[in-house]
Amino acid sequence: MSGPVAATLRPMTAVHVPDVMALEDILFGAERWTLAMLREELDLVDSRYYVVAVVDEQIVGYAGLAAFDDEAFVQTIGVHPDFQGAGIGAALLDDLLAEADRRGAATVLLEVRTDNEIARRLYDRRGFRPLRVRRGYYRRSGADALEMQRG
Repeated sequence: MSGPVAATLRPMTAVHVPDVMALEDILFGAERWTLAMLREELDLVDSRYYVVAVVDEQIVGYAGLAAFDDEAFVQTIGVHPDFQGAGIGAALLDDLLAEADRRGAATVLLEVRTDNEIARRLYDRRGFRPLRVRRGYYRRSGADALEMQRG
C-alpha cells in the first residue's frame, strides 16, 4: 500500500468470522487460530473486545483484546498484505489500547514473533517495551516470541 487508507472499525460479530478466518489463513498459516478458538473468544463478551477493519465493505484487518482487572492482553492483530503499511494495523492497535484504558488496564501485554520487525516497530512507537524472549512460543513453527509490555 502506498499511503494511508481510511478503514472503518466495527465490532467483530459471528457474521465476520468466515472473512477473519480467511485472513488468518493468509497471514498466519500454520500458526493460525482455529474456527473454534475464534468463536470461543467472541463468546467471552465480558472480558474480550474484537474489532474488524473494513475498506469498501471488505474486511481487511482485525484485532482482539482480553482484559482482566488492571491487565489487558493483545490477543491478535492482522492486516491483509495488500493493506499493510496503510496505517490500519496502527488504527487497530490504537483502538485496542483505548479499550484497555476504558477498562482500567494499567498494563497491556502482548507477544510478537521475534522476526516480525514491522509489528515490533509499531509496538515500540506505542510505548511497548521488551520483557523477555519466549523460546519456541509458536509451537507449530517453533518460532520465538518477544513478550512486550506497555505501562
